[in-house]
Amino acid sequence: MNSSEITVGCQVLLSVSPPYLKTADPMPMLRPADILEIGSQGIVIDRRPGDYWGVRFSKGVFLVESQYLEKLVS
Repeated sequence: MNSSEITVGCQVLLSVSPPYLKTADPMPMLRPADILEIGSQGIVIDRRPGDYWGVRFSKGVFLVESQYLEKLVS
């Protein structure tokens, strides 16, 4: 996905499972990717360096690269 299509506040879904998930904590930690299922919906809360987005999912806030996200059209 083109990162210019994603903006803070938009709803996204996890379209592809990344090899791992990184928490958006002040000291990020790696978590197994199976915490979130493909199709999990979240809200973008901020933009991070390196084409990462902070996304709030029901199971927490994670840093996700835009290639794994798809913007939901409302």
